[in-house]
Amino acid sequence: MPEKRDYYEVLGVSKNASAEEIKKAYRKKAIEFHPDKNPGNKEAEEKFKEAAEAYDVLSTPEKRQRYDRLGHAGMGANGGSYGFSMDDIFSNFGDIFGGAFSGSGGHFSGFGGFGGGGRHAQPTSYGSDIRVRVKLSLKDVAYGVEKKLKIKKMVTCSACLGSGAKDKGSTATCATCHGAGHVSHVVNTMLGRMQTSTVCPKCRGEGRIITAPCPACSGNGIVQSEEEISFKIPQGMYEGMQLNVSGKGNAARRGGQNGDLLVVIEEEKNEDLIRDGSNLVHNLFISVSEAALGASVEVPTVDGRAKITIKAGTQPGSILRLSGKGLPVVNRYGVGDLLVYVNVWIPKKLDKEEKKVMEKLLTSENFKPNPDASEKNFMDRLRKMFQ
Repeated sequence: MPEKRDYYEVLGVSKNASAEEIKKAYRKKAIEFHPDKNPGNKEAEEKFKEAAEAYDVLSTPEKRQRYDRLGHAGMGANGGSYGFSMDDIFSNFGDIFGGAFSGSGGHFSGFGGFGGGGRHAQPTSYGSDIRVRVKLSLKDVAYGVEKKLKIKKMVTCSACLGSGAKDKGSTATCATCHGAGHVSHVVNTMLGRMQTSTVCPKCRGEGRIITAPCPACSGNGIVQSEEEISFKIPQGMYEGMQLNVSGKGNAARRGGQNGDLLVVIEEEKNEDLIRDGSNLVHNLFISVSEAALGASVEVPTVDGRAKITIKAGTQPGSILRLSGKGLPVVNRYGVGDLLVYVNVWIPKKLDKEEKKVMEKLLTSENFKPNPDASEKNFMDRLRKMFQ
């Protein structure tokens, strides 16, 4: 596969070119390689598409910024290869040619082989998306979970099955477009007389009109109702991530394209565990005696508790790692760890007997601070963190 050319090079502009300069450069390239001026020339056709691809990126501020930072690698899985068809180009960038190819859902039919002569326009109605928030426990995050939600939304009318008509005999062929769904126009352009096709304004591309509307939905084909929707949330999700459930948003008028259900993830607070990416953190408090003598204690995990051993002489601030007891990494292999931060609890009040014991220990050489090399290194690292 040949290496993709730099988009600025394709249009012949500098990297600091203004939006107007980019538009003018694309217009010039589009006219130069226009299929009508180069009939049957495959090379010109590819350059025509290449220029459209470059213009699409460089004329969109967000895409241009991403391209300037990452090049073609930042433009998607195909490295920015959008696979534009001629219809796409004339529909998306028709304004560049002074309106000759513009129009909602328009098809170009002036060039042999490119165009939609005789085709029905695509549905022009789209249902809106619905956004919901779902709370997950750490256990849900660890193992994934299936959720069921009852959502009030627009659904297809059951009386007319979404047609909007009272019955089968309550529709008629559109007299404006004669059932084609689009109407043709001949316009004069700098390239000569061109024929364009746009969505029929009477039937909105459907090819038929309703003579008697459905009384249940007033001819819209949709009604408000409640629907129970089930969907699976994969393991490893985290706060703020969004899951798209395709086609489960609001239904569209008269057979259009349904919207999506957008599920925004929220995490429930856990009293014992703190999430740090795929790792979990637990603050463990032990007594002075346990730290000095050693002990066996339990710590919480995502789905229960685990026993760990506190070695004799464990120092405050020590970190004990339980490998694989964290959370899975979303869309990747691997599981994080459970990090146990050891805190030594110092009592705030002592009775007389306890006070005598502690005063006795004050004179013990073993209880006088004497950090070894590893503990000094730990303090050095701690200092660097705050510098």
